[in-house]
Amino acid sequence: MKIKLILITITLAFFGCESDKDDNEIATTSVNFTFVHKWNETIVTNEDFSTIQFTNAFGNELSIERLRYLISKIKLTASTGEVISLDEYTLVDLEDPNTLSFTSNQRVNIGAYTKVSFIFGFTNEDNNDGAYSDLNSASWNVPAMLGGGYHYMQLDGKYRNNAGIESGYNYHAIRAADNPGPNPTFPQDTFFEVNLGAITLAENTQITIRMDIDQLFENPYLWDLNVYNQMLMPNSAAQILMYDNGQNVFNLESVE
Repeated sequence: MKIKLILITITLAFFGCESDKDDNEIATTSVNFTFVHKWNETIVTNEDFSTIQFTNAFGNELSIERLRYLISKIKLTASTGEVISLDEYTLVDLEDPNTLSFTSNQRVNIGAYTKVSFIFGFTNEDNNDGAYSDLNSASWNVPAMLGGGYHYMQLDGKYRNNAGIESGYNYHAIRAADNPGPNPTFPQDTFFEVNLGAITLAENTQITIRMDIDQLFENPYLWDLNVYNQMLMPNSAAQILMYDNGQNVFNLESVE
């Protein structure tokens, strides 16, 4: 009888400890993002490509034939001030629906975060020439004469110029460079952080990020495609204008 009582006591103690352990565990979740794209509040998909149907704030009529961009260094700031960095990146390509969602490999604690942010493009430290095989395969590289590394964004299409003739434009964002050649110089950083604000994460929360494409052309610089249309990568002034206009492009659409 004593042996039975001892066994029962040990069993209860064991399960009691296991229960306490489970109660003290902090639930975690992956971070899930979806990307949507709009022009003046109208959804844009790859079905809208190659047709002149958009008008920017300057009045240029234009089409979109390609839109892809890179985000990296997702960070979550907890109420304690702790910053959790997800050292991952993703290339969003409007032509490929499979790239319009992204799930982090790293799990984070469920709960409230005072700030969720990401980098548009790569920081200078991460923008290492030839370092990412998938981006190399995507022809995402920047020529060595402009400092190497990778694009931040490629937006291509056609516009009607002042003569009413369809012409091509290539709105490509990279690290701004002067003096193209073996020793380029960099007047200022043109990657930037996007702050989505405070977000509460539950299990499998879906964070939807909206890209307002029209904002690339209007705020604060009113973009005339007759002035800036092609050969913008070696034009540091144009790159800095893209940086300025990019501050208003990404916004939090929803958290579900």
